[in-house]
Amino acid sequence: MMVEALLLTVITAATPLLLAAIGELVAERSGVLNLGVEGMMVVGAVAAFAASQSTGSTYVGILAAVLAGSAMALLFAILAVWMATNQVATGLALTLFGLGVSGLVGESFVGLPGLRLAPIEIPLLSDIPFIGEALFGQDILFYASIALTIGVSWFLFRTRAGLRLRAVGDAPVAAHAIGINVLLTRTLAVVFGGACAGLAGAQLTLVYTPQWIENISAERGWIALALVVFASWRPARLVVGAYLFGAVTNLQFQAQGLGIPVASQFLSALPYVATIVVLVVIASNRRFTMINTPAALGQPFVPDR
Repeated sequence: MMVEALLLTVITAATPLLLAAIGELVAERSGVLNLGVEGMMVVGAVAAFAASQSTGSTYVGILAAVLAGSAMALLFAILAVWMATNQVATGLALTLFGLGVSGLVGESFVGLPGLRLAPIEIPLLSDIPFIGEALFGQDILFYASIALTIGVSWFLFRTRAGLRLRAVGDAPVAAHAIGINVLLTRTLAVVFGGACAGLAGAQLTLVYTPQWIENISAERGWIALALVVFASWRPARLVVGAYLFGAVTNLQFQAQGLGIPVASQFLSALPYVATIVVLVVIASNRRFTMINTPAALGQPFVPDR
């Protein structure tokens, strides 16, 4: 039972990180650096909570989160992709905008009990001792995170459309010269990232803590951004990174439960300390970071230039 409970808590903590990171990975593979993941995630979280409260359906809440995240991403794409504004500044502004909007929309929902997304048990597999309930008795967002990771990996490296998207991220001028619509490709990739960030937000208010708290994303969007670098832009490695950070996040609860005399503030800061340490270690190895980095990451593309 202890192993099962541990797996459940790690999966719950890792799922929003994996969802947000897989969407950002696709956007960055197209050459767009969107630092607004935190803002898109928190807007998705409040949209999911508000919609599920209003309709009584958690699945309507998930749809609302996807639409809200996509709308935020589309706003970013209009500014950063089509109007060629600075991607870093635009992404930071999007995060601030998302935090403000979510606080305003969610003000009337503070303190209300939320709806919890019902788990879906897979027959036979959920009866496997120790791991069955944890891996095959989860909510739909967990299955979606795994399916999206597999689907994105297949799309990027096994399809013609994936090859075109990577070409846009590595050499947009050459891609444009052979007839690829660079701006449209980047827009679709950014909107996909927003939809995934919205799903990550929905997981926070419908599974992780079924209630609305201002700034409920708690910097997870920044961790998701770091995970993309940690995974060197490879989808499969995102799973390892997300569950590693999920386990680190879970440490604070396990330590408190076991009565280990460590300051709670230190334990709460562990995921962010781990993020900084990992980024410093990766940055020290330039060869590793350059292996899969999209060559045109963060560079705007204007067809007429």
